[in-house]
Amino acid sequence: MDAQLLKFILETFKIDVTKTSFQPISQGYINDTYLVSQNDQPKYILQRINSKIFKDVHGLHNNIEKALKNLTADNYQSIVLSTTKNNKTYFTQNDSFWRVLNFIKDSTAYNFTSNSTIAFEAGRIIGRFHTLLQNETIDDYIDTVPNLNYLPFRITEFEDALKTAPKDLKITAEADIRFANKHFLKFKAFYDADLPHRICHNDTKLNNILFSKTTHNGLCLIDLDTIMKGYFHYDFGDAVRTVVSEANEDEKDLIKISFNTYLFESFIDGINSNGAFLNKQEIEYLPLACALMPFMHGLRALTDYLNGNVYYSVSYKNQNLDRCRSLFHFAKLTLQKQDIITSIIKNKF
Repeated sequence: MDAQLLKFILETFKIDVTKTSFQPISQGYINDTYLVSQNDQPKYILQRINSKIFKDVHGLHNNIEKALKNLTADNYQSIVLSTTKNNKTYFTQNDSFWRVLNFIKDSTAYNFTSNSTIAFEAGRIIGRFHTLLQNETIDDYIDTVPNLNYLPFRITEFEDALKTAPKDLKITAEADIRFANKHFLKFKAFYDADLPHRICHNDTKLNNILFSKTTHNGLCLIDLDTIMKGYFHYDFGDAVRTVVSEANEDEKDLIKISFNTYLFESFIDGINSNGAFLNKQEIEYLPLACALMPFMHGLRALTDYLNGNVYYSVSYKNQNLDRCRSLFHFAKLTLQKQDIITSIIKNKF
């Protein structure tokens, strides 16, 4: 994007814009993100919010602002939204919505890990996020993306995509479609359970957690657009799929995908370092959540593939299908290891 336009947008905020430069960050799938440096030093994060996905930007920012008031502690790094000269936390121009956040110095993120300290810290940060928000009034937060992690809705989307998808795509994905249809009923018990709602991040993959480059300590969760009502299991299962697999989400070589029980135990230890905050029934459904979230994300990737890649960004034609196969494979491994996972969770909790 044109640097002059980016600088113009930056100038609408109450920040110093002298000697600034911009570098695209391509890690996320949804928003357009730029690292803003000042005198060659990273200073801010500038983002254009994808209003095609997030249709209620005002509500979205209302959720973020409410959460950020609570997401501050000695062991949780604060994120700060800059305000515009009109005292808003985002700038609007021609149906585009922009925001500026502080850059957290000496921070980094990982797509996957083999380091037990990072696994522990991922669990600690997610647990800390939930303990800091556990007294929030759920009705004060709106559903910015209704049904985001609700599998029955995703099944309906998938079935609708099957009706209209080109024949060649359905032939290529025949085995994946069969796998999806075979496993729908395995997760019915989760939605039949009367689990308590919590304010959740709803997108806790590992690369949405910042870590210190030097100590590996977890700092905070980022990409806060999906903060809203959910179940703890959404954040738990989403993190597990990226903490214990040691492979990229679109890994083509399925042999590289595993369920590392040592990393899983470290992750659980990190959650428990925050003290007890889950009830007995929530703990009972944690093993199934380990399979639920990768299965649901795999189904979403498969649906998007059948729909012609309209939701997720792709860098090559079949990337969504590769994501689907990787995620389905991990879900299958997790279902096969339910006894081991349940035993670990019972011992740890």
